[in-house]
Amino acid sequence: MARRKVKITDFIQTCETNSRLQYLADSFMPSCSLYDVIDGNYVPPQKEKTRKKSSSRRMADADTMFIAYRFRGYPTEEQESYLKQNIGAARFMWNRMLSDYELMWRELWKTIPMTPADYKGTSGLEWLSDVDSYALLNVQLNLEKARSDYFSGDKGKPRYKKKHCCRDTYTTNFCKNNIRFEGDGIRLPKIADPIRLSMHIPVRPGGQLKNVTVIHEPDGKWYFSIVLEYPAEEAEPSFGLQQFFKTGDRDAVSAIGLDMSVPFLYVDNTGKKPSYEINGNEIRFMKQYRKLESRIAKEQRRLSHMVKDSCNYAKQCQKIARLHAKAKHRRDDFLHQIAVRLVRKYDLIAIEDLDMAAMKKSLKLGKSVSDVGWGKFTQILEELCNKFGKLLIRVGRWYPSSKTCSHCGSIDKDLKLNDRVYECSECGHTMNRDKNAAVNILEEAFRILEENMFRPSVEGYKKPALISTIA
Repeated sequence: MARRKVKITDFIQTCETNSRLQYLADSFMPSCSLYDVIDGNYVPPQKEKTRKKSSSRRMADADTMFIAYRFRGYPTEEQESYLKQNIGAARFMWNRMLSDYELMWRELWKTIPMTPADYKGTSGLEWLSDVDSYALLNVQLNLEKARSDYFSGDKGKPRYKKKHCCRDTYTTNFCKNNIRFEGDGIRLPKIADPIRLSMHIPVRPGGQLKNVTVIHEPDGKWYFSIVLEYPAEEAEPSFGLQQFFKTGDRDAVSAIGLDMSVPFLYVDNTGKKPSYEINGNEIRFMKQYRKLESRIAKEQRRLSHMVKDSCNYAKQCQKIARLHAKAKHRRDDFLHQIAVRLVRKYDLIAIEDLDMAAMKKSLKLGKSVSDVGWGKFTQILEELCNKFGKLLIRVGRWYPSSKTCSHCGSIDKDLKLNDRVYECSECGHTMNRDKNAAVNILEEAFRILEENMFRPSVEGYKKPALISTIA
């Protein structure tokens, strides 16, 4: 779309009458005028050229991995007040910088590089010097990344962040030992005492602290995501995979195919549904949001009768948030339990590469598909397979796994979603629809494996964990 054309005199007059734009010019371009910007004579200050890293340094960076630990924190009232101040400052800086970028782009058709330090000396914004500077710096980096993704067409337009309607979080970076573990807590920049953490798992020694993300959940709980850098470790392929690479015998590897199912999470190629036992009790998949939906609706009706922004209104909002958090935590726990058991038992796991966003819209099952958590489940499987040297193969989303007969290979193009039993018109084979699809997914995964990467030596097989194939 072509830009609108205006007379240069009218454009200059618009800029001179816009006090906000004139302020930006005076603040960030002290050595030039608006006329220089419009005529294209303004050259931003150039950074000093730094020597590029050597190839060995780049290779060393590639040979590292990041591990994130998420712990619940218990800050004191004073610490909580400062954390909220950092969160508010990060949200303010995002909105202010985004507003200034949009103003410059709308009026000048170009943007001028800005940093949070440029705002600290501004009248009325002196309070920004009291917050963590790395929190504001990360806002700048995230906004630049968001704008770059928007102009490249990869993502949508960056949005403003509203209080209580966005995720309350900020990120601070490690520099000169400003972040460190002390006892059962962690010390953050500009906070005198360490914040107590519930460290339910030990932190792996030998790592270098990189950053900490502070998260304030809607239910009022505080979480700290701590990222550490370690030397990269390459998992060896499991014994079954090694035998499979040498001989090509499918019986040497334990494999399973999973077909996504809205009622049961998945159905495997043997017809089984996900479940596990604890203390003799069988735990089966359950839609956690549906289980709590009536309670959530009841609490939301109570909320509708309260005065907005009152104390009782805030308490009721937190009560509803706790119900949503309970459903999320129960769902995530079940997904982790099942994923760990699958990866420990099988060498090869075959799944479909599904477009979850499209499924929510086209099938009109958005709430049910979200409640299943298939995207989260596949993410956990991928991470565990990379960790334990197992194979996760994604079958193309356009492969007709449900319409193909697992016995003779014929395709039933007239199969509908409400047909739960597959009956082949060619060979008469009858099977549960989901089980038939899981068998086809596993067979297609073996075909992809043999055609695309088979048969390398075990020594030359560098990345055994993930093969992503989209047909």
